[in-house]
Amino acid sequence: MLSRVASNMFWMARYLERAENTARVINVNSHLLMDLPKTVKLGWEPIIDILSVRDDFYENYEQADEHSVVKYMVTDKNNPSSIINSLTQARENARTIREILPTECWEQINTLYLSAMQNRQSMLGRRHRYEALNGVIHFNQTITGMLSGTMTHDEGYAFLRLGRNIERGDMTTRIIDVRSATLLPELDHEQSAFENIQWMGVLKSMSAYQMYRREMRLRINRPDVLKFLLLESRFPRSLLHTLEEAKAVLQELPRHDKAIVPIDKLQTKLLKAKPQSLKQESLHEFIDEMQMGLITIAEEVSETYF
Repeated sequence: MLSRVASNMFWMARYLERAENTARVINVNSHLLMDLPKTVKLGWEPIIDILSVRDDFYENYEQADEHSVVKYMVTDKNNPSSIINSLTQARENARTIREILPTECWEQINTLYLSAMQNRQSMLGRRHRYEALNGVIHFNQTITGMLSGTMTHDEGYAFLRLGRNIERGDMTTRIIDVRSATLLPELDHEQSAFENIQWMGVLKSMSAYQMYRREMRLRINRPDVLKFLLLESRFPRSLLHTLEEAKAVLQELPRHDKAIVPIDKLQTKLLKAKPQSLKQESLHEFIDEMQMGLITIAEEVSETYF
């Protein structure tokens, strides 16, 4: 397989996953507006921190209100990680490898892009935002299922899975880091009656709420949520699961020895850390380590194969 084709498969999957996760985060934040009392002002600024684009955001917008943040995260062409830009990049990568992809999958990716472009104004307003963003999520889920069910599970499919899992692990750590620290900054930690709503929002950002309740059967609390989202190897969006998937994929590819080393190191750190017992500042430092480790994995994959 040409390295160019492998790279396009890898990045197509990453961009699709990024668009889906961004849609999830915005939808959940919008819903929290209805769950919180009017005296609590829900902040939108943490949403731009999830993608580490604060400086770039304030170069283009004066304040981080709902309209500005949603516009920046959904349709702004100056934001390379906006939903529209992510889908544009995913479509372009898919277009250049159409001979590798099943025709139905290319058509679905193209339809997703066209649908998002048509509904981009609906994503900005509250009235139709949920339906429009949910459409992005469902299209992505359909594409993932179609690729799994109709594409030959060869080297091309391996790079696709690799890109998806690295992006998913990266977004999981970002969501946990930012949302756990600053989602409800106005509330006093000790007397917060709405802490479970905050952690429910973290779970729902990753469609993990029902699986968490099935596994834990307890009231939602910080340590159990952290343990589930970081260490539950059977949940597809947990950090440990994404690392295990990335390693399994690499073992199917040739010349994988160097690329697997940073995964083994990160897995060892993750399992030793007991992140569920960390205080917020220590958790932030730990998540930073995890994100740097994921960047190292992506760089090693790029150097080895692309």
